[in-house]
Amino acid sequence: MRNLYGKAAIFLLATLSATPVLSQGANFEKLTLSLGFPQNSGLVAGYTGGSYSLSSITNKDDKGKACIGFGDETPDHIMVLEQDFANLSILVNTGGKDTTLVIQGPPGNSNQEGFRCGDDTGSNKDASVEDSNWKAGTYKIWVGSFEAGHNWDYTLTVRE
Repeated sequence: MRNLYGKAAIFLLATLSATPVLSQGANFEKLTLSLGFPQNSGLVAGYTGGSYSLSSITNKDDKGKACIGFGDETPDHIMVLEQDFANLSILVNTGGKDTTLVIQGPPGNSNQEGFRCGDDTGSNKDASVEDSNWKAGTYKIWVGSFEAGHNWDYTLTVRE
């Protein structure tokens, strides 16, 4: 009987310690995209917020661009690319608030670690990332605000 309790305790401990790993996902909707995807498949929504420095994930992307802003430790979206894409654009739209983007993809992209970061787009304060050579795989996307604690509704658009 004592051995049964020991096995039950080990099982319970293993289950509880695995729970955070199993529950890690994203704060908002997931994107799953294949070549030629319909426009509405590349559109999700969420809101910025948090005081976690996104530069803690990485302070520069693989092309040397600064990764800045504040958000949540958990990615806002997971994007699964079912095939390689020659080019993708990922755009945030809050109506002009100061947003940032951190995207972590699979290593071995055209960049070294798989990080891409974006801040202001021209005269618009909303962030975007436009890049080439997106490999098939899973990407974590954080949408942040330039200053900690700012909560803004946004739409995130992915375009080929």
